[in-house]
Amino acid sequence: MRDPRINKLADLLVNYSVKLQEGEKLLIENTGIQRELVAAIVEKAYEAGGHPFVELKDPKIMRTLLKGANETQMQAWERYEATVMEDMDAYIAIRSGDNINELSDVPSEKNKIFGQTVMNVHRQIRVPKTKWCVLRYPNESMAQLAEMSTEAFEDFYFNVCTLDYEKMNKAMDALVKKMEETDEVKITGPGTDLTFSIKDIPVIKCAGEMNIPDGEVYTAPVRNSVNGTITYNTPSPYQGFTYENVQLTLENGKIVDAQANDSKRIQEVFNTDEGARYIGEFAIGINPYIQHPMKDILFDEKIDGSFHFTPGQAYENAYNGNDSSIHWDMVNIQREDYGGGEMYFDGELIRKDGRFVIPELEGLNADQLKA
Repeated sequence: MRDPRINKLADLLVNYSVKLQEGEKLLIENTGIQRELVAAIVEKAYEAGGHPFVELKDPKIMRTLLKGANETQMQAWERYEATVMEDMDAYIAIRSGDNINELSDVPSEKNKIFGQTVMNVHRQIRVPKTKWCVLRYPNESMAQLAEMSTEAFEDFYFNVCTLDYEKMNKAMDALVKKMEETDEVKITGPGTDLTFSIKDIPVIKCAGEMNIPDGEVYTAPVRNSVNGTITYNTPSPYQGFTYENVQLTLENGKIVDAQANDSKRIQEVFNTDEGARYIGEFAIGINPYIQHPMKDILFDEKIDGSFHFTPGQAYENAYNGNDSSIHWDMVNIQREDYGGGEMYFDGELIRKDGRFVIPELEGLNADQLKA
């Protein structure tokens, strides 16, 4: 007997997130095989009159492929994936796996080529040309990262993933309007004193249509406007390695210094290409059920009271001119239990210690979104 919460999640993905219509083709890409959810999505796609296609991928096999692949093969791999993606109307990715560090020993040069070839399919085709949604799926490994029992984590997961996204969507409108009217953003907190402009950059709300779980509003800084220092107070996995205590110093938009638990390794990431040293996204996280980091960016970037400040590629719909083969979401939590902090829009304090303090934005605080 299938858990009814799986059917509810599949229905949300097909009918709310990607809004699959009769005759549309849906690619379901599952990394770390989750048969029940994939089957439920296929069933919901057929019910909607769509045509589902399934790709199953295994992280261990991916590791073996990447370690042996050369640039010629990855270019062919890119063409193969592009041919499939070009033919799709919608895309749902389910990402799972038993070991977050499965790719940790893939050489950095291989990861770089993979990012510049195969991942182009997602940046250049999937994101701008399909209706898409990406989600994680709960397992014992994720429960360990969250420091919870498997059963407790599953309950948490389904609460997070099936909350009232339509209510969140409406509440986000006030924040979108406020950000669209803002020129200078100033962020302060422990180890952080940062200023930048978001003037005339589009503002996008995310309420369950592109990610599950969801709960962020994003834009991008004007490319050369960022100055100051930011210290990220959550662990940040990237390319199979978990970075901690990351501190970046920026001058006129460029990362001129980077410190972490492996400063040499993080410098290699930022040397990937020119755009890797500039910021491609600024986003505010507001999911009321996600309170603590669990080393999974699809959850961590939506943490209540957080923001993320992302080196690398800017999204096409909030484009600031920055291009890169990396897009690295790193998170700072400003709630009081994580050291606090302030966020100002054009000199006005709009959020303190992770809580919105002006009347028009109070509907985005956790107690209001849960109510």
